[in-house]
Amino acid sequence: MMFNLNIVVFYASGFAASILLSICIFFLATAKQYPIIRRTKREKCFVNPSTGQVLEFPSLKDECSLDLSVIVPAYNEETRLPSMLNECIDYLESSSTSYEIIIVSDGSTDGTVNVANKFSERIGTNKLRVLELETNRGKGGAVRLGMLSARGALLLFADADGATKFSDYLKIENSMRNTLKVTGSVRHMAIKLGIVIGSRAHLEKDSIAQRSIFRTILMYGFHALVWMFAVKGIKDTQCGFKLFTRQAALDCFESLHVERWAFDVELLKIARSLEIPIVEVPVNWTEIEGSKVTPVLSWIEMAIDLALIWLRYTIGAWKIKAKYD
Repeated sequence: MMFNLNIVVFYASGFAASILLSICIFFLATAKQYPIIRRTKREKCFVNPSTGQVLEFPSLKDECSLDLSVIVPAYNEETRLPSMLNECIDYLESSSTSYEIIIVSDGSTDGTVNVANKFSERIGTNKLRVLELETNRGKGGAVRLGMLSARGALLLFADADGATKFSDYLKIENSMRNTLKVTGSVRHMAIKLGIVIGSRAHLEKDSIAQRSIFRTILMYGFHALVWMFAVKGIKDTQCGFKLFTRQAALDCFESLHVERWAFDVELLKIARSLEIPIVEVPVNWTEIEGSKVTPVLSWIEMAIDLALIWLRYTIGAWKIKAKYD
């Protein structure tokens, strides 16, 4: 009986190893080491809703001409977007910051584009531009194309639901200044490397009290997978309030492969590989109804993505562009 069991284990191990080897060979043969960033002619332009004029977006590789770009990925967000934009614009208008907001409609089928264009008409395309993607790319794909179209020295991506309030932005910017040891103009930070991410980790105790045991287990399981497969030492990888210097955004988003929910984790993994400083700052956060994340399915998808991110980078199927330039 023991002999038979040993044979079963031997053949099962060999079978598992051959499957893993086949997967690795498949990824090496089919994967692109660097991402191919596809963008249609229409997606390279924005429309001035007041005049109908079609203008081309600038490139992230150009020199900055503003202090701050706010990138807002939006998929069917006609209901939640107005309150978020009102709060964002009120805050930025009361500051001395020169800014732009880029709303990236990720193949929306509702009135998201119309809502965003009304705001653009109100404050002008110098301050608010709409990037309309012809097909749904996923949140990561939408954020990347918005980033690559930005003019700011600092680039912030913020969720369209307004769960994180813009009153916390000053904390994020000050943390970036302290990390990079920069005083004076924000634009001095453009060519430096730094990332500051909003964190909800300090709210975890309260949120656990309101969650079911099952959802709590899923949350801890996801944290464990992030620690094992991607980045260690970051308590909240998924908060939609992250600030990049212009150079850090260019280095990270040019190498980003994952375009859906797990893109935040890959971004931070890329940043760690490039030795870009990453700082977490606690932010206020309120859960807003209408989330596109389905608790079980989205976490399963992210878990699979995390394992595949680790495997592809480990075997060299994916590489980081800036690291090898």
